[in-house]
Amino acid sequence: MNSFKSFCEKIKSGKIQDFDTLAMDVFRYQSRHNEIYRKYLEVRGIQSEKITEVQEIPFLPISLFKTAKVISGPEDLYTSWYSSSGTTGQENSRHYIWSKEFYLQHCVNNFEAVYGSLKNFHVLALLPSYLEREGSSLVDMAAHFIQESNSDQSGFYLYEHEALKEKLESLKENGKKTLLLGVTFALLDLAETTSPSTDFGDVIVMETGGMKGRRKEMIREEVHQLLKTAFKVDNIHSEYGMTELMSQAYSPGGGKFWCSPFMKVMVRDVYDPFTYTSGTTGALNVIDLANFHSCSFIETEDLGVKNKDGSFTVLGRMDNSETRGCNLMIN
Repeated sequence: MNSFKSFCEKIKSGKIQDFDTLAMDVFRYQSRHNEIYRKYLEVRGIQSEKITEVQEIPFLPISLFKTAKVISGPEDLYTSWYSSSGTTGQENSRHYIWSKEFYLQHCVNNFEAVYGSLKNFHVLALLPSYLEREGSSLVDMAAHFIQESNSDQSGFYLYEHEALKEKLESLKENGKKTLLLGVTFALLDLAETTSPSTDFGDVIVMETGGMKGRRKEMIREEVHQLLKTAFKVDNIHSEYGMTELMSQAYSPGGGKFWCSPFMKVMVRDVYDPFTYTSGTTGALNVIDLANFHSCSFIETEDLGVKNKDGSFTVLGRMDNSETRGCNLMIN
């Protein structure tokens, strides 16, 4: 019989033999032990025992993280939470977690599966606004990456653009890779103050999304072209994650995201949320098996498309949905 502990051990192992089998096991567990998810299924008249395939699993609207404590384990396990940044007047989401240590190690596993060991990097994090509040999962992830890099050159930056540019120039022939991880509006601010003659070498520029009302919304291609020109790189990398998820997807360029082994993205029809589309624009449903402690089946408010090569592209936000603090640009 599957339990909280067995799911934890499977995710910690870093490997899954059969995604769909584990997803069904998690669904059966959460349909019994997650009060909010169980009530949601009841309201929709869904009998969990009649669900036999992953494609039939109902997804919980992400907005419920704003109003309910979405948990699937013993109440006394949940000693902390992460919260979304939001904007003034909005109600922020809370994702209750049972172990920051588990979350941070999972983040490392996701990153290193794509980019290799963090010890090969200097990590420079440009995260103003996120650093200026409490409860940011992105800040905790970046801090852990900085620690794991084991580099005395790694660190956080707020608005110290000149100091950051000097650091980037000093590291370009250091022998290790440099990762510049930044919220989108801050990377654009930095780009605007960068001289055309500046050379930062082979820096990996990774945007995490987010304008936070600081700049006008721009299409992704426009943002990436500005950043590529300023930093003289061929590609802008991206990270797709959110407060309500434990896993992250990464794009090495071109806006195409690839899921971790514990994550799957499905695209639902905008007008019929219980029908899936292929190759056309729809709204994203995310399965995150590392969310075994909360809800692994999340109906997001992001628009996107599933590509033929298995990657997915994020196109923006659904109409009439609140703008999230980590809102991605409209493509």
